[in-house]
Amino acid sequence: MSKGTSSDTGGARAEGIEGAATNEPKLASKSGASKKRTLLAEQELRLLSTLVVLLGVGLFLALPFVLSIGSVVFLPLTTAIILTVLLAPLADRLSSWGLPNMLASVLALVIFVAIVVLAFGAILQPAFTLFDRLPELIEQIGTRYQELQSEFAWLANANDRLAELAGQSGANEVVLAGPSVFQQVAISAPVLLLEVMLTFLMAFFMVEARGRLRRNILFGRTSFGTSVKAARVLREVQDRVAAYILTVAWINLGVGIVVALGAWALGLPAPIMWGGLATLLNFVPYVGPLAMTALLTLFGLGTADTVFIGLIPAIAYVTLHVFEANAITPAILGRRFTMNPVMILLAFSYFTWIWGAIGALLSVPILLMLTAFFDHIGRPNLLGFIFGEPLFPTPLLESDPEVAPPDNETRPA
Repeated sequence: MSKGTSSDTGGARAEGIEGAATNEPKLASKSGASKKRTLLAEQELRLLSTLVVLLGVGLFLALPFVLSIGSVVFLPLTTAIILTVLLAPLADRLSSWGLPNMLASVLALVIFVAIVVLAFGAILQPAFTLFDRLPELIEQIGTRYQELQSEFAWLANANDRLAELAGQSGANEVVLAGPSVFQQVAISAPVLLLEVMLTFLMAFFMVEARGRLRRNILFGRTSFGTSVKAARVLREVQDRVAAYILTVAWINLGVGIVVALGAWALGLPAPIMWGGLATLLNFVPYVGPLAMTALLTLFGLGTADTVFIGLIPAIAYVTLHVFEANAITPAILGRRFTMNPVMILLAFSYFTWIWGAIGALLSVPILLMLTAFFDHIGRPNLLGFIFGEPLFPTPLLESDPEVAPPDNETRPA
């Protein structure tokens, strides 16, 4: 009896060993096919990522020409989108007080226009008064320039001596006369008026239709997850851009008040004008403070008795700007609005090249909108993609059941 039982047990073990030996090639072939599908999927994903990068580079290079040629359409549209993001919270607040949606939209736009008109009025009215003193200022600046030129005459003589040694002789230059300032204003005035009208019309209709736009974005998606992501992107873009513009506006207003008080203390005429200029130019990163410093330098040299006294307003403004840019603004904005200075300069030069001074003002809000958008959909890993990493960090291959690794394989932590 025991011998039969032992023989049956031995036969069962033998059959199990034979079955395992038979299943090993099948498991190996299944694992090999799965790895092959994974490799093919990775290659296909990298090929698609390469096409996406090439299309992105081509769009980045071609977009300036399209936007500059069609600036009559694209510039008002972009400005209206930013105004809509900025004024939508104000319109929502007015609507919550019981005002109709259309009336709240009109009031929000009127309040914005009134603030802009008051700001430019505070700058332009004293500027017209100082315009009568322009010949005197130009003469005074010429006198200061001659004094500096006489002090550095040795440098000019050294330059002339080097030119003689290099065998260069003075040659007559032909300068083609261009259109005057008044001719340029007369030519660009109709286009500017059309762009302003289109901007405010589109901004009004966008602010008025903000509720319908939100419902279409949220409820017009095919899945609940997509609706949640769209809601987060919409809220983040609106909150980030509106909070940034309002916070920076309060900071720049404080800078303008300090500059106006400093101009009054130093005896400069029209201190409100200087404060308004400091407020507006501080919206333009890096270049705006440089322009303000240049204006204060020229005006100081044109009105002061000595060069040192003429440079005091510019030195005081540079000191204030350094303190504001390195202490006050980072402390108030915090890490939420911290952006790479290289990206700010790139966006500034890019949109200034396309749309000029208005593009410079819109560069930072556009960069904020793009940053908030890519924070939710995923930022492309361009540097890692060059060295073989995925373009986007989302583990797309692991979510696909057909190309997912088998359960007996250990996934990297």
